[in-house]
Amino acid sequence: MGDDGARSARAALDDGVARALDLALDEARGQEQPPARLCLRLARLHADAGDAAGALRWCAAVVDAGEDLASWTAASAVLARVLPEVGPLPRSARVAVLGSSTTSQLAALLPLALARAGVAAEVYESGYGQYQQEVLDPTSGLHRFGPDVVVVVPDETQLHLPEHSDEPVAAVDAEVERWSRLWHRVRAATGARVVQLTVPVPVDQALGHLGLRVAGSRYRMRLLLDLRLADAAAQAGVALVDCGRLAARVGADRWSDARLWHVAKQAVGLSVVPLLARHVAAVVAAELGRGRKCLVLDLDGTVWGGVLGEDGLGGIALGDGPAGEAFAAFQEYALALEARGVVLAVCSKNDEELVREAFRVHPGMRLTLERIAVLSAGWDDKPAQLRRIAQVLGLGLDALVLVDDNPVEREAVRQLVPEVDVVCLPPDPADYVRALADYPWFEAPALTQDDRRRTEQYRARAEVAALQESASSLDDFYRSLVMAARVVEVDDLVLPRVAQLVGKTNQFNLTGRRRGLAELRALAGDPAWEVLAVRLSDRFTDHGVVGVLLLEQRGGALHVDTWLMSCRVIGRTLEDEMLGLVLAAAGERGCDEVVGSYVPSRRNGLVAGLYERLGFSRAGAGAPGPGPGGPAQDGTARWVLRVAGARAGRGFIEVQDERRRPVRAGAGGREGAHG
Repeated sequence: MGDDGARSARAALDDGVARALDLALDEARGQEQPPARLCLRLARLHADAGDAAGALRWCAAVVDAGEDLASWTAASAVLARVLPEVGPLPRSARVAVLGSSTTSQLAALLPLALARAGVAAEVYESGYGQYQQEVLDPTSGLHRFGPDVVVVVPDETQLHLPEHSDEPVAAVDAEVERWSRLWHRVRAATGARVVQLTVPVPVDQALGHLGLRVAGSRYRMRLLLDLRLADAAAQAGVALVDCGRLAARVGADRWSDARLWHVAKQAVGLSVVPLLARHVAAVVAAELGRGRKCLVLDLDGTVWGGVLGEDGLGGIALGDGPAGEAFAAFQEYALALEARGVVLAVCSKNDEELVREAFRVHPGMRLTLERIAVLSAGWDDKPAQLRRIAQVLGLGLDALVLVDDNPVEREAVRQLVPEVDVVCLPPDPADYVRALADYPWFEAPALTQDDRRRTEQYRARAEVAALQESASSLDDFYRSLVMAARVVEVDDLVLPRVAQLVGKTNQFNLTGRRRGLAELRALAGDPAWEVLAVRLSDRFTDHGVVGVLLLEQRGGALHVDTWLMSCRVIGRTLEDEMLGLVLAAAGERGCDEVVGSYVPSRRNGLVAGLYERLGFSRAGAGAPGPGPGGPAQDGTARWVLRVAGARAGRGFIEVQDERRRPVRAGAGGREGAHG
C-alpha cells in the first residue's frame, strides 16, 4: 500500500473510531455510573483516538464501576499504553508486592487502582513464595528495584501458630516478633514504607463454636494475633490493610475459593481481587499523601429529608421515624469521619440564615456549626461554591469529596470540577452510611491528636481569611493574629504527626524527601541530627504541629535535609522564625554555616525563592537554570548562609522552645548565635 493508500486507510480508521466514540459517549450519557465494560470501551476508544488523558479518565472510572476482573485487567492494559503519553500524575511511586501465594492479579491491578488516586506506579512482584528470600538477598530483584513502598501479602499458611498451645500468648508474641523483624529488614534493606495485609481468620474451624472458649486454640490465637500485630504495626509505623473487614464485607465464601488455592495457590478469590486492589491502593495512596481530606455535605435530601426552604424547619425529616433516623445516622457517621480527621464542609443551595437556624435549633441535628469548617449556603451553582470552599480552606479541589442526593448536581460537579470526587448516594437514606463507608479514599497513614482537631483548625483558617480581608495592612494583620510558636519534644506522641507531614507535604517542602516513621525515630536519636517539630497557635486555634526541620551536622556546617510546613499556615511568617531555630542549632553545635537545598518538584514552586529571600547565597557549581537560585543540572540548587551576622525572624510570632534549648523571641529580627 502506497502513502496515499495508507493515509486513506488511516482516515477511514479515524472516522470509525470517532463514530464508535460518539456512540459510546451517547450510551454513557444518562447513566450516572456507567458499567465497567462501557468505561473500558470508552478508555480504549479514547486511546485509539489519541486522547491519552481521556483514556486515563475512563480507566480510572473502571475502578469506581464495580469489581469486574476482566474489565479491570483490560483497563490496566490500556493504562499501561497511555500513561507514558499523559503528563506526570501528582505522585509517582515504585511499589513492590511481596507475597507468599499467587499475587500476579493483584500486582497487575495495582497501577490501575493507584492511577485512580493520582499515583503513577511502577510495580515489582516477587517470585512465588519468595518474600523472605528477596528481603534477605542483597542481590535480589527487590533490592535492584529500589521500592518506595513494599506491600507484604501473606496467606494463612505463613502464620506460624500451632493448632493448640499451652502458652498461647507467648506463641502469638513470637509470631508478632517474627513479622516485626521482617518489617525491620525490609526497611533496613530498602528504606521503603511497609504496607502489610492481614489474613482473615478462617471460618472453617474443627472446634466449631467451642474454639472461642478453648484458651489455647489456634482460633483464639488468630484473633489475638490480629490485635497484637496491629499494635506492633502502629508502633513501627507500618500500614495495615484490614482484610478481615473486607472479607466480612463480601462474605467468606466469596473471599476465598478452596479450589483456586489447591490449583493455583490463589489465596483470594478472583472476584474480589479488584476490591482488594482498590483498598491496597487507598492505603498506599494515603502513605504517599494522596488521601482525600474534606467531606462536603449537601443539605436538603442528604443531611435531612425534605427541602428546608419549602417544608420549613418543622417539615424536614430528621431524628424521628425511619427516614429521620436514617438521616440522623448519616450525620453521626459524618461526625465519626470528622473525629478521625476528615474536614467537614457544607455546600447547599439554600438560605444561609435558615440553614444556620436549622443547625442551631432542630432537636434532631447531630451535626453542629462548630464541626463545620466552611458553611457555604447560597444560590450560586455547586461547582462555584466548591471552588470557594477549596480556596477558603487552602486545599486543592482534589482534596474534596461531595455527597449530594441530587444526581443533576452530582453530574454538574463531575463535568465542571472533575477534580472533586462525587459519592453516588442510593435512593434510600437508610443506605447512605454504607455508600459513604464503601468510599475508600479517606484513608490516612495515622490518627494523631492534631487530626482529631482538624475541622476546628480549618474553621479557624476560614476566620483568619476573613480577618485578613478587613485588615488595614499585612503587618497589622499579622499582629492581630497573636501568634505563638512552640518547639516541642519529638516523642512518641509527636513523631507520627512529623511522619505524616514528611509523607504528604508538597507545597512548602524544600527537598521532598519522604522518610518513614522508623527512620525519623532513628534520626531523632542520632546526635548528628536535629529533628525539630514546631506547633503554631493564634487567637483562633492551636494548629498543632505544622513545621518540621531535619538538620544534619557535617563538620562545620549544618545541612537542612528537610524543611517543610503545612499549607494551613503558609503566609504567616513562620518560616522566618524557623530560620532562627536553624541558626540557634548551628550556633550550639559550633557550625559556621548553614547549607540548604532546593529540589524542584511539580508542586513546590512556592518555595523556589525561599533561601534567597532569607539571605542565603547560591553555592556550588552547576549550570544556572530558570528560577531563583539557578537550579544545577541535577535539578538541585544549593544555598549557604554564614551563621555569623545572620538574622532571622520578623517579630510577628513569639517563639518558645519547650525542649532544653531556649530561643528568645524575635522582636524585629534575631541574630544568629555567632552573630
